[in-house]
Amino acid sequence: MALALLASDFLTKQMALTDFSGSDPTEALGGLLKFTLVFNSGGAFSFGAGNTWFFTAVKATVIVLLLVVSPRIRTRFWAVAFGLVIAGAAGNLVDRLFRAPSPGQGLVVDWIQLPHWPVFNLADCAVVCGSALVMWASTRGIRLDGTIASETPTEPGGTEQAAAGRGR
Repeated sequence: MALALLASDFLTKQMALTDFSGSDPTEALGGLLKFTLVFNSGGAFSFGAGNTWFFTAVKATVIVLLLVVSPRIRTRFWAVAFGLVIAGAAGNLVDRLFRAPSPGQGLVVDWIQLPHWPVFNLADCAVVCGSALVMWASTRGIRLDGTIASETPTEPGGTEQAAAGRGR
């Protein structure tokens, strides 16, 4: 899933570079959606514009950390959440590493705009959706293996009562 999303992000950014303009947006859905080409040196909402190196380092770190933790995942839910975040972070990291003006300082291609909202891309959508899933599951105590933090753990071959009765 992550590779498909990463490929979709790359392809749609290439289409945006070819077909859209920052000065003459293309409207769709009666103006609800606009396609506007923007190059972003900052993070979400252009926060930290000009600190591209920082966002490059953060994206790379997030990807590495999630890849290190991902072998512990035992549920489709967590796999989807991590896949979304990894794909989104990687999509924007590719821009930062390989687009102008220089490696590690590249500008992210943004091209989707909703009313009263900054311009964004598919990678941004993936990071936001994946992060929302991670936060939702974390607040509910859902572990990477699918168990709930409030559940009493059991030992292999044992029962909950046996595990709870130890230490008395």
